[in-house]
Amino acid sequence: MEVVVEVGDKVVAAEGRRTSDRTRGRRISYNETILAKIEEVSPKKRKYQRNGGKRKTVKVPEQKESTEMEMVRGLLGVDGDGLTGLGFKLEEVEEDGNGVVEKSDHLRVKETLRIFNNYYLHLIQDEENRCKLIEAEKKQKAQKGVEDKRIPHKRPDLKAITKMMNTGKVLYPSKRFGAIPGVDVGHQFFSRAEMVAVGFHSHWLNGIDYMGTSYSTGEYSEYTFPLAVAIVLSGQYEDDLDNSEDVVYTGQGGNNLLGDKKQNKDQKMLRGNLALKNSMEQDLPVRVVRGHSSKSSYVGKVYTYDGLYKVVNYWAEKGISGFTVYKFRLKRLEGQPELTTNQVQFIRGRIPDSVSEVRGLVCADISEGQENIPIPATNLVDDPPVPPTGFKYRKSIQVVDNVKIPAASSGCDCVGGCTNPNICACARLNGSDFPYVHRDGGRLIEAKAVVFECGPKCGCGSSCINRTSQKGLRYRFEVFRTPKKGWGVRSWDYIPAGAPICEYTGFLKRSDEGDSVLENNFIFDIDCLQTMKGLDGRQMRLRDVSIPSDGIHEKPEEKVVDSMVEYCIDAGVTGNLARFINHSCEPNLFVQCVLSAHHDIKLARVMLFAADNIPPLQELTYDYGYALDSVIGPDGKVKEMACYCGAEGCRKRLF
Repeated sequence: MEVVVEVGDKVVAAEGRRTSDRTRGRRISYNETILAKIEEVSPKKRKYQRNGGKRKTVKVPEQKESTEMEMVRGLLGVDGDGLTGLGFKLEEVEEDGNGVVEKSDHLRVKETLRIFNNYYLHLIQDEENRCKLIEAEKKQKAQKGVEDKRIPHKRPDLKAITKMMNTGKVLYPSKRFGAIPGVDVGHQFFSRAEMVAVGFHSHWLNGIDYMGTSYSTGEYSEYTFPLAVAIVLSGQYEDDLDNSEDVVYTGQGGNNLLGDKKQNKDQKMLRGNLALKNSMEQDLPVRVVRGHSSKSSYVGKVYTYDGLYKVVNYWAEKGISGFTVYKFRLKRLEGQPELTTNQVQFIRGRIPDSVSEVRGLVCADISEGQENIPIPATNLVDDPPVPPTGFKYRKSIQVVDNVKIPAASSGCDCVGGCTNPNICACARLNGSDFPYVHRDGGRLIEAKAVVFECGPKCGCGSSCINRTSQKGLRYRFEVFRTPKKGWGVRSWDYIPAGAPICEYTGFLKRSDEGDSVLENNFIFDIDCLQTMKGLDGRQMRLRDVSIPSDGIHEKPEEKVVDSMVEYCIDAGVTGNLARFINHSCEPNLFVQCVLSAHHDIKLARVMLFAADNIPPLQELTYDYGYALDSVIGPDGKVKEMACYCGAEGCRKRLF
């Protein structure tokens, strides 16, 4: 038996606003892309590959039935259930002239970091559960006079990189000189563990990463090893001197890295020190990363890649603590992008301390005090600059008269806060565990078909972790004018993957009463049910939830759910921050359906969450989810809209 793999309808995108297609044709649900449709066919059929827009027939060797899906995953580069991180299946990929489908280097880096974050958040949940158990057992033993010395906290990030190594998920497991494909100057890592996951720097603690003698054969046989490939400047050594373009770097060894950071032994010309010396003598560049303080990073620092440097000199001297240290002077290579760090201080853009410092301010707070954090609007594009107009800010959903919201569903009996998933009724609906971890104020572990949160009839309080999306804005956002995309949104703060951004609000109405896409591009279909059932080409998500009997509200005779979405959210004239968030073909947010007050999936809340670790001032985007040629005008002709998202893998069209 053979397998047919057909590249599905491309999702194309554009400048237009966030809206789903309700007119014709297949629609891709939210930010997820249909990469392939897999079906079993007779042995006479063939596998098709894209070849410059034309189809090319390729014979696929016959496989045993038990390995067919494994073979298809191998052809597509899909592992396991295909998840590459929070909220995303495999992204659209590029083709070369030979019809071979390849991803861009930047996309491969992004997907690798999403895998790491997915592992990391799952391991945080395991660690939180373990800590609860240990603390409970410690209390019981303390009452009996028994001391329990077990450590309640460990490093889930280190467990995550160990898992990536063991499963072959590290992007570049073999070390290399020079730049790493897909990691540009200015790229920011939220931890040393992320650098290890990509293969940018292979150790979570040591400052010098180097290639040992195991690399001395094959293509590297003419080099003398060890050879340095990367160093991290993060203030670990008291003798470091960093002047950006010119660095004096203290060698490796004799330092109490996990204690007071002071030198307590003489250094020797071994390992990393010898590697830097050999790199100088063989004129090989070294990647330089600088660490800078950040409250948003779980390790207290963010690490920025500042480019390639060459070792130009080295010497030994008595350090501040009186011990011998090796010093290495490195100079930055010319012709690289400008530095984004200076004296180990983060200066990517200018993040204001208050609204009064914002350049181009046209509105101090578009929410008019409704949000707990002001949302300024800036305009450095128009002359004269104008603020956003034509809408009324509303932080919550406005229900039209002919839409009836179901009565509140029964909730859990937890008191104070939900802590035990084995007894919490809401946790059981989420697959017998909570969808969030406590880290960073609450983060969604991964995208699900639907998330069940605690509601008004639950016994827990407002601080419960299972109410994460109900707690309002957490970060300092700014609405800003863009040259080609209208208004956009960015944050002044670091946003970790899985963090809630905001709900999509507006008028909740029936879809058949809404305007067409061409008349109003602020309409968002609530198609959670259709997505769960995989209707009309939608890509189903992880479904480890238990749908209550009142959650679908189908009549007995309604065995098949129509692909037509029954309800939508219209943010044309009223809405919140979400109405300003633009589309991108390579977004950093994803959409998640959430149920809390009731369990009617057709009326689920629409939430936006961070898919990646997002640095300050990076525009927030999600995939609007149009299908190609899906919008039909009044004249019956297909309408098109160009895309200006600027992503490397931009699909050039919204619809």
